[in-house]
Amino acid sequence: MKNQFSKPIIVKVCFVMVLFFVTILTVNGQATAPLFQSAPANVQSVWVSPENPTGEKGKGGLTNKGAKGNAFFIIAPNETKSILDIKGAGIINRMWLSGTIGINAEQRRAVRIDMYWDGAKKPAVSAPIGDFFGIAHGLIARYDNELFSSPEARSFNFTIPMPYRKSAYITITNESTTELWLWYDINLLKMDKVPKDALYFHTFWNRNSKTTRGEDYVILPKVEGNGRYIGTNIGVIGDSLYRGSWFGEGEIKIYLDGDEKNPSLVGTGTEDYIGTGWGQGEFAFRYLGSTIASKENDVYAFYRYHIPDPVYFHKNCKVTIQQIGNADKNYLLKMKAKGVIIIPVWMLAKDENKTIQRRLLDENNPPKLEDENFPVTSTHFLRDDDVCATAYFYLDKPASNLPELPVLQVRLKDLKNTVWDKLKLKN
Repeated sequence: MKNQFSKPIIVKVCFVMVLFFVTILTVNGQATAPLFQSAPANVQSVWVSPENPTGEKGKGGLTNKGAKGNAFFIIAPNETKSILDIKGAGIINRMWLSGTIGINAEQRRAVRIDMYWDGAKKPAVSAPIGDFFGIAHGLIARYDNELFSSPEARSFNFTIPMPYRKSAYITITNESTTELWLWYDINLLKMDKVPKDALYFHTFWNRNSKTTRGEDYVILPKVEGNGRYIGTNIGVIGDSLYRGSWFGEGEIKIYLDGDEKNPSLVGTGTEDYIGTGWGQGEFAFRYLGSTIASKENDVYAFYRYHIPDPVYFHKNCKVTIQQIGNADKNYLLKMKAKGVIIIPVWMLAKDENKTIQRRLLDENNPPKLEDENFPVTSTHFLRDDDVCATAYFYLDKPASNLPELPVLQVRLKDLKNTVWDKLKLKN
C-alpha cells in the first residue's frame, strides 16, 4: 500500500514537533537553551560574587594571589551593600546565599534584599531575606522546590528567571543588631536584548500581627498592569487564645482584571491550596509545601507556586486568604468560657441521617453555640491571627504601584517570644 503522506508534510510535522519540544525545554529550563544547544555569540555567562564583584571577564579571584582571598563580605549593622550592579540586558537565573543568615533568626527577618530593574528608583523586590527565599518568621528548614531551596538548612538558593533590559541593581541592608557575614553568587546571562514580551520579576511582603475578624488577609494588594501571579509563601502564628483548634479553613481568593466583590479564582481551604488535606504536617514538593508545622505552638510556614498552572492577569490582580478556623462545639464552648469571641459561620449537621452543610451566614436565624440543637461536629469560626506573606509575580513594568516594605519593628514584632524561643532557635 502506498504511503498516503507526502515527504513535505512529514518534514513539516517533524519540524513542528521539534520546535514544540525545544520551546518546552526553554520554558521549563528557566530561560536557558536545551543542554545540547550552543548559545549565540552575544550571550555570555556571568557570575557575580565577592571574588568577582563586577562579573567582568578575566577579573575573578584577584585578591590574595588567587588563593581564596575574598570569599565573603562583612556588612555592619545599618549598612547597605551593593551585591550586583550591572548594565545592559540580561537574565538572572540563580542566586546562592549563605553566611550568618543561615544561623541567625533575627538576621533572616531583619536583613533586607532589594532589587531594582532598568534604573527604577523603587525596588521591584523588597523583602526580609529569609521570607524572600521562601520561608517565613525568620525560620529555616531543609526544603527544595521549583523556585527555592535550602539543602541543609544553612543556606538559600533561588532559580527564578529575572529579565532586565537596561540594568540590574541588588542591595543587601543589614538592619539586625549584629554583623552580617555574606557569602553569595549570582549567576546570569548577558545578551544584546531580552525577548520583547519578557516581564519583570516582583515581590510584595507584608505582615498583619492581628488580622481583623471577618476580613480576609491580603497576600497581594491590587497590582496594576499586565503580568502573572507566581504564588506565595505564607506564615501563620496562631493566637494563643485559639490554641488546640485548627487555623486553616480559610479559602484563597484571586481577583483578576476588574473583579471587585467576588473573585474569579477561589480555593476550598488553606491546606487544600497547598495540595494536602485534613490538617497540615510538614512536607516540601516542587510547587507546594509546608516547611514548618508546629501544631503545639500554632506556628506554620507554607507555600504554593503556580508554575504548571499559570495565573495570568491583563489589567490587575489581587490575592487574599480568609481567616477561618475549625473546632467542635465542646472546644469552642471552652474557648468562649475563657472570653474568646466565637462567631460560627458553617457547620455539619444531620438531617434524617444525612449529613448536610449549614451555611450559618445565609440563615435568617442561625442557632447559637450554646443551643442544645447546635451539633457537636465540625464548626468553622472566624479567627484573628498573626499572618505574613511574600507574594511573587511578574509585571510589564520595572516598578509597581504597591506599598513599600514595612519598617523593622513590624517585621520583628513579638517573633522572639512567639516563635524563636518556643522553637529554640538561635537569634
